[in-house]
Amino acid sequence: MKITRTSSPTAAGSSDWFTGAVFIDTVAAPVPPARLAAASVHFTPGARTHWHTHPFGQTIHVTEGLGRCQRRGGPVETIRPGDSVFFEPGEDHWHGAAPDRFMTHLAMHEVDEGGNSVSWGDPVDEGEYEAASGAG
Repeated sequence: MKITRTSSPTAAGSSDWFTGAVFIDTVAAPVPPARLAAASVHFTPGARTHWHTHPFGQTIHVTEGLGRCQRRGGPVETIRPGDSVFFEPGEDHWHGAAPDRFMTHLAMHEVDEGGNSVSWGDPVDEGEYEAASGAG
């Protein structure tokens, strides 16, 4: 057993990967042979990831607020506390907060032997995001 005490400060999400203000707290870093990485990600209203994929897929679990997510070519979905979303390996997607609400989720994915866990793409354009405003 290993207890890891919180020692890392909250990190601001890079504008290379996020639109808007996003804050990240590491929950778990992979300790070989395990490959699990997890973070608590806090999105301010309107903040969101860029389009991205994960080689082993990704699960997000909403803990607070109201959010949106979308896979490329699919409908924008509203996500709420208690909802979990699994994005398939290689599935291009984004996720973030609703325009007028904060959202926090736990993000979980595996890291490969080279330390890779995500491939980042372009920002979600305003038209795509604004189309999400009426999402269910």
